[in-house]
Amino acid sequence: MDDNVVRGVVADGFESVREEFAAVVAGEDGDYAAQLVAYRHGERVVDLWTGPGITGDSLFGAYSASKGATHLVVASLVQEGVLDLEQKVSHYWPQFAVKGKGDLVLRELLAHRAGLVGAEAGFTVEELADDQHVAERLGAQRPYWRPGAAFGYHALVMGALSGEVVRRATGRSVQELFAERIREPYGVDFHLGLPQEQEPRFLSAQPMAATPERLALLAASASGPNSLSGIAFNRHHPQNPQVWELPNFQIVRTLGTASFGGVASARGLARMYAAAIGPVDGTAPLLEPETLATVGQIQSTGRDVVLGEQKAFTIGFHATCAYYPQLGQGAFGHSGAGGQQAFADPRNGIAYGYTRRRTPFPAAAGPENDRLIRALYEARPAR
Repeated sequence: MDDNVVRGVVADGFESVREEFAAVVAGEDGDYAAQLVAYRHGERVVDLWTGPGITGDSLFGAYSASKGATHLVVASLVQEGVLDLEQKVSHYWPQFAVKGKGDLVLRELLAHRAGLVGAEAGFTVEELADDQHVAERLGAQRPYWRPGAAFGYHALVMGALSGEVVRRATGRSVQELFAERIREPYGVDFHLGLPQEQEPRFLSAQPMAATPERLALLAASASGPNSLSGIAFNRHHPQNPQVWELPNFQIVRTLGTASFGGVASARGLARMYAAAIGPVDGTAPLLEPETLATVGQIQSTGRDVVLGEQKAFTIGFHATCAYYPQLGQGAFGHSGAGGQQAFADPRNGIAYGYTRRRTPFPAAAGPENDRLIRALYEARPAR
């Protein structure tokens, strides 16, 4: 069987999405494994996959797309009044109010404005995988900038910080609440904590296909391990693995680390966001219109002081509408370092999920998503 064949189905009018996916496959190096799923107004209209050893049910490391799952839980608690975005973080977490952090409000924390991007001494993998350990360390630490004065991507720790607020407010972990509120009632194939019996479905992450040119570009743009970016990505710790390796550590998958430890299929990613914004298979949407408007509102935009790039964040999510011009205002979601992308576009009724096994170049959102999303929005549905 040809591993480069595109498998799966699309609804009438979405044939061009399949054609664009096939064009992406043809341009890869022969070991490209990926899944692409999209919903429109609660109906799955794209369900495609390709590559060796992969099916539509295969599970991949979600990387930072895990933050999307974590913050859907947060959004549901804000909707219920359990959490208040204008309340100080220290109201829920008293130990947080030290070393200049006492006035930070939850809205600012979720918009990557806390200045707590990493620990002074860094973390082992085992420590980094443990959200409560990370929260305890960072809650006692001085921030790297005055909270609220700037924003920078809390790449490996944001879920631990917001998850600690959730734990303090509810007595439950984000992982427990995600299973109870989202994964189980909506049939979402996304796991914050992968059960042992599901391990055979998991496909380990693979590194970027290295070439001399790519390695030279990466070396030229690399920041030092003790820079703000180095600390945020834990590069100052002597035992730190590369980011692409993180899903391959079983402790990360088992604990379901809220910032990067989720495991999902593209079906799971897309269905999660479809269920957030509208009815799916007769279920009521997770979030009400007012909550969706709040979640999709940009909170931080401009130069990210960690990444050194123009970025835009909402309440715990990427402001995805700022990255893809086809999307409606208020679209939100989260990409992952392995090329994963997932979002909800409430104005257009679109939910999107994309996974791939080998880390792309450049990493993070995966450049092919530009093409695939454009094709999805240019499709002409039959009805």
